[in-house]
Parts: sequence; structure tokens; C-alpha cells
Amino acid sequence: METDMLTALRSIPRFANVEAEDIEMTRLGGLTNQNWKVERNGEVFVLRIAGAGTNDYIDRANEEINARAAARAQVGAEIIHCEPSIGLMLARYIPGVVTMSPALFKQRAGSPGRAAKVLKRMHGSGQRFAKRFELFAMIEEYKALLAKLGATLPEGYDAAVAQAGAVRQALDARPVPLAPCHCDPLCENFLDDGRRMWLVDWEYSGMNDPWWDLGDLSVEAGFDAAQDSELLSAYCAGEPPAWAVGRTTIYKAMCDLLWTLWGLIQHANRNPADDFWAYALNRFQRCQALMGSAEFPRHLAAIGEMPQG
Repeated sequence: METDMLTALRSIPRFANVEAEDIEMTRLGGLTNQNWKVERNGEVFVLRIAGAGTNDYIDRANEEINARAAARAQVGAEIIHCEPSIGLMLARYIPGVVTMSPALFKQRAGSPGRAAKVLKRMHGSGQRFAKRFELFAMIEEYKALLAKLGATLPEGYDAAVAQAGAVRQALDARPVPLAPCHCDPLCENFLDDGRRMWLVDWEYSGMNDPWWDLGDLSVEAGFDAAQDSELLSAYCAGEPPAWAVGRTTIYKAMCDLLWTLWGLIQHANRNPADDFWAYALNRFQRCQALMGSAEFPRHLAAIGEMPQG
């Protein structure tokens, strides 16, 4: 694996003649990609090597454009080198930070609020991402890819997509201005120094409804009611209106509906990083539970209370 990393590193001009003894290498986390911390002559970088099969569903050219925009917004790391055709990226390492996790979001005081602020900074940055993140189009694209891979959908999945038609209708009736969004706010994509956060990994980023990022983070981090309140209050700079709570809650279900398919793709591609069949089923069951809950229609109705104009 270190040999693969050295080969990839040498494809970057500034490292063309590097030898193993010239650098310090540390393997970092990642569900689909290889990520390495690389130290050389006092400089520290992160090298990302794309996982097998990921280019089938990730637009790497879009990722590069958006990652550079995030860096300009001072939300993401500086991008040093990128080869979209093979999914290779070299970024500047951000020092003095902790990679977040669900447990750390509970332990580190103020972290939901700091996460809200870095998302708000990105959403309000004025940057333009290359493409739009379109939930329902992505569901159809992922389903087509799964059909090509010969994969099976969980029982009831198509029925849930049909039920989500009411969600699509409600969101379309009260559109919000699209913003540059991360769209995949896993806890591990947040870096925290205790005062502010940064965001990394822009593979799924695009122009999107900003409330997606808040709903998705809440699901990924397993936020409780108090953490949700802190997240939304920080984002809204005060008590969040019912429509904002509703929109965020609806997106909790929708992100699970989408990422169920992502998990099935990983399973079909035999990604060894996790039990992705169980991952997909857990996400879908959580989606079904929320969409079938008594409060779901109330949150759906609250979307319509958002002021227009």
C-alpha cells in the first residue's frame, strides 16, 4: 500500500524524484479512498488516492473546482495539485485540528454551533460551485448504476421514493436560493481547533438547498434534540423558525433515502472498509421510521410556512 502511495506521489511534479526516506507517511481514515499525511522538509500535506470504482459516481472535475472555491472561502484546505482523471488530490494539511466524530461532537463543547458557523460561511461565501446537487436526479442515477451492477434494492425502497414525491412537491413550492453546499457532511469531514472548524472532502459538493447540509450533519452525527437546537440556533443566529426546523428534519429522511443507495454501491463494489449492506439497511430503516412518524407530516406542512420573496 505504501508503494502505491509513493507511485501516486511521484506523479506530482514537486515529488517526482522523492524516495521513501525523504518523507514521513501516516495513513489517515477514509471509507472509500486512501488518505495519507505526507511530511517533507517542514511542509505537511494530505494526499488523497481515489478508491476503486468511485469515478463511476463522482465527478472529479467538479470536485476540484469546488474544493478550490472552498479554499478561497477559507472554509477548506488549500489545493496544491489535482488530477481529476484518476482522482488524485494533494492538499495543504491544516495543523492544530481534531478530526471530528459523533462522540467528539458530544464531548467538545460548542461543536454543533461551530459546525453551523462553518456551513453558514460556505453557504454565504458567494462562491459558485460547478454543478447542482439534485437529490431526486441522484437517486435515479444511483439506481441505474445499481441495476448495472446487478444489485438488489431493499424491500420497500421504491415505495419510499414514491412517498417522497410529497416532499419534492413541498420543497418545490417553497424554494430557497441555491448555495454552495458540502452535501456530504460526515463528522469526519469537519476539522475543529476548539474555536472554529474547517471542512474537507468535496466529492459530492454542489449548489444545493443549504438546509440539506444541516439535516445531513444531524443524521451523521446522531444529534439529540439539544444538539439540533444548538446547530439551528447558531445557524439562524437566534430561535429557528418552524419552517427551518421542518426543512432540516425533512432532509434528515431524504439524506438517508439517498445514502442508502450509496451504501449499496459500496457493497456491490465489495468495498472492504465496512459492512455496507448493514450500513444501507440501517439507513433505510431510519428513513422509513422518520417518514412514518407522527411528526413527519407536521414538519412537511411547516415548510409551507416559509415566507416567500
